Amino acid sequence: MKTRQLLSLIIFSVLLFSCQKENTSGNKTVAAANYLNIAYASDPLQKMDIYLPAGRTSSATKVIVMIHGGAWSGGDKTELSPFVDTLKRRLPGYAIFNINYRLSAAPNNLFPTQENDVKAAMEFIYSKAAEYSISDKYALIGASAGGHLAMLQGYKNSGTKKPKAVVSFSGPSDMVDMYNNPAGGNPLLSLLLASVVGATPGQNLLLYTNSSPANFITSNAAPTLLLYGDTDPIVKYSQGELVKNKLQTAGVVNQYVLYPGTAHVDTWNSLIFFDSFNKIEAFLTAHVL
Repeated sequence: MKTRQLLSLIIFSVLLFSCQKENTSGNKTVAAANYLNIAYASDPLQKMDIYLPAGRTSSATKVIVMIHGGAWSGGDKTELSPFVDTLKRRLPGYAIFNINYRLSAAPNNLFPTQENDVKAAMEFIYSKAAEYSISDKYALIGASAGGHLAMLQGYKNSGTKKPKAVVSFSGPSDMVDMYNNPAGGNPLLSLLLASVVGATPGQNLLLYTNSSPANFITSNAAPTLLLYGDTDPIVKYSQGELVKNKLQTAGVVNQYVLYPGTAHVDTWNSLIFFDSFNKIEAFLTAHVL
């Protein structure tokens, strides 16, 4: 009788330990989650969409932050939704944050409002790292004006939170040159830029200089992937070449891709995008470690 009781106690203990172990393991399995229009500050435009992968951890889950274009005066994060879907398929272990920012077309939102909003969004993401179970290994990806903002955040404003990689689709890098030598000699582009900044370089050269990512490239800059079209009528491909040359001089890893016969990023065809995302996937895999 005592032997049976002892055997029963042993079996019960083993089963109890196994259940506890399974429950502990189960608690570590985190489900995927999507959160749309999460406010990172008080303005209605200061919101982001958040896509968190299953099984994420604060030590291993890498992060992509996406920034839309629209000449700093228009556009919306929803324009990058196809990019989000593509990256979720290609890099399923990443958390993705797709951000909006205040537009210069609204009153009192002249540049550097957009730069400051990206900084605020990044601080929000950092502050939520434990809650979202994400690491500090992140990459910035921006298109057009968003490419400019991604480079500005990555080179100028990263502080101690240095990104592992920066990706620019057709992003401006030298605001003075963009005003003085607009693509195709189009004076309307200079007028647009002055309306975003609220001044010409002659009126506020310091603001233009401080808003130019190329001016903040050092040997500490993040590895950068630059994707441009050689017939772009809005952002000259020389804006990308300038970044490439400065990164090379500083000894920073970079990849410059110039697509022949290709205009601004918002006109790219599926084949160009397919190639560019092949390159993004490879670049992030190599450098976001």
